[in-house]
This record gives sequence, C-alpha cells and structure tokens, in this order.
Amino acid sequence: MTPSLAAARRLVVKIGSALLVDRTSGLRAPWLRSLAEDVARIRGRGTQVVLVSSGSIALGRGVLGLPSGGLALEQSQAAAAVGQIRLARAYEEVLAPHGIVAGQVLVTLEDSADRRRYLNSRATMETMLSLGVVPIVNENDTVATDEIRYGDNDRLAAQVAVTIGADTLVLLSDVDGFYSGNPHVNPEARRFEVVERITPNIEAMAGEGVSGLSKGGMITKLMAARVATDAGCAMAITLGSPLNPLLGLESGANATWFLAQTDPQAARKRWIAAMKPKGELRVDAGAVRALIEGKSLLPAGITAVQGRFGRGDPVSILSPDGIRLGLGLTRYTAEEARALTGRKSGDIEAVLGYKGRAALIHRDDMVL
Repeated sequence: MTPSLAAARRLVVKIGSALLVDRTSGLRAPWLRSLAEDVARIRGRGTQVVLVSSGSIALGRGVLGLPSGGLALEQSQAAAAVGQIRLARAYEEVLAPHGIVAGQVLVTLEDSADRRRYLNSRATMETMLSLGVVPIVNENDTVATDEIRYGDNDRLAAQVAVTIGADTLVLLSDVDGFYSGNPHVNPEARRFEVVERITPNIEAMAGEGVSGLSKGGMITKLMAARVATDAGCAMAITLGSPLNPLLGLESGANATWFLAQTDPQAARKRWIAAMKPKGELRVDAGAVRALIEGKSLLPAGITAVQGRFGRGDPVSILSPDGIRLGLGLTRYTAEEARALTGRKSGDIEAVLGYKGRAALIHRDDMVL
C-alpha cells in the first residue's frame, strides 16, 4: 500500500537551494508563499511539520556578489552568515500570515554524533513542536567544515526525521521520483511508484542530480531513504518546482515512495535495547508500578545509583530486589542522579541549581 501524505502525523520536508533561489532574481518568493500555504493546510489537520531548508549560501553569495561555481570554505561560511538571516526572515514572513511561528535550528554533524547534543536537539525540537512552532532546520554552514558537516540536506533531513520520530519525509527535488536511470539523459528510464526495500539493484540505478545550486544527487537521496525507512519513516521524492508542491503530491503528482521498514517508536526502542548500559538505577515499588503503566521514571522513585555515566548514556533499571526491568537513556549524569535520589521533581532546581527536566528517564527513551 502506497503511503499517503494525508495520513502523516509528523512530517519533515526538505527544500533544496535550487527551489528557493534563482540565479538571477534571488529568492523565489511566490514559490515560498505557496509552500507556506501547503504547510498551513497540513498543520490545520493536526500534522506537525518540520522544514529542512537549504538556501543560506545561495542567498548570501548573491548578496555578496560572489562568483558562480565552487567557493573557498571561508567564502561559503561568509555567504552562509549573510544568507541565513535572509532565509530565516523569508520563512517568518511567509508563515506569519497563517498564524504560524517559525523557529530557526542550526545543526552540524556533531549534533547527531554526540549523544548529549543529539538529546538536546531532540528535546528542543520536541518542545518547539509541542508549542506549535514550525522548526526551520539548516546545517550551520557558518561554522561547519568538511569534517563536521552532513554535506547535503537530503541526509540531514533524514537524520532530523529520525531524531524527532517522524513518520513521513518528503524530499522536494529536481526530479519527480526515483528512476531506473537518469531521466535527463535516458528516455527509456522508468519511474518507480513504490520502492519496498532498497536493494543493491536499486542502488546501482542511482544517477546524479543536474541542478547547479543543489549538492545532493540521487545517491544521497537513496542514502537518506535508507536512514529514514530503517527508522520507521516513509519517504517520498517528488518534483518541488511547481507551486504548492505538497498539495500536488497529495493530489497525485508523480513521486516515488520508499516504504518504512518498521514504525518510528519500535525502531527507537530497538536502538536503545541494543546499547550496553553504563550504570544502574534501582527503583522502589511505586516506580515499578508507574513504569508498567507506561510512565516516565522520576527522581522520587530512585533508591540507589551505581556506575559512572553522563547525560544521554544508557543505564539499567532494576527492581527493589535487583531484577533488571529494562534500559533507558538518562537525562542526568551519575552525580546528578545521586543528588536527586528520592527527591520530588519540584526539588530539582534547589538541588542542582538549575531547572532540570522532571523525568530522570523519559518513557520515550526507555525499553522495559
């Protein structure tokens, strides 16, 4: 069964530079306004939306009068610094008439490679979504170097989808789907409606994109599809250049859907379950009952802390008699957990000196 954009509960949309920026005229404002209309309509039915948007370097190089073609790292970073302001303002201006608040999130590869920063990114975007904000995510090209960058926003969008547990990812592209060959040079190439699984044969068919502004080709899109679908997120590739591209996708525009191999929460639970614990938290009987009911683990339910671990590390959860109940990612270090043992969540600020999170381990970060 082909996935449906209308059924998405949490949607990530990737927008490439070539869709946003014209080489001669700059920002494609009518197109961006039409995208905002799509976002407002989708949010109106209760779907949460995150936009992963390129465009800062393309906008900045136009403002600075930098030449076309490759740029030195310092030039790219300078262009990103100038263009990012304009990019954020453009999204704010097109979303505001619909009563939508936009928020900027700039990330680097380290933000997903480092578990603590990964959890910070996840918590920030979760909070933004709960407050009704549309996060506008981009790679922090102002500071990123080749060693600490994603390199293209296809893979960044997939990582964002995994981080927030999205069930649907849409890549707005310069082609209307995945083909058996490059449709720009091979008229016999056929488009796939659905890709059930990414096989070596599918990978061998990948060609490269033709846009002069975007960095990613079909190979990077397949890499994004593998990351997303393995984490339970369906992914679509569709032509992004027409006005209202998401409405077009819902209305039957050409696209290729890559099927999710599981659901997002199950994939996350398997990821956590495979980790090696770095410590132990023993809990009381009341906490055991709360965990069985699907609740988070609060400091009040902790009776003892063993091991040395940092925030975001996996720890075992033990019953009062030492039986392992499960595994979870702690939101506090071992020292902080010891200081909070048996304390109410309302005491956290007084004990630690800052407003921490109410749960020691959130239910979404736990496997029983």
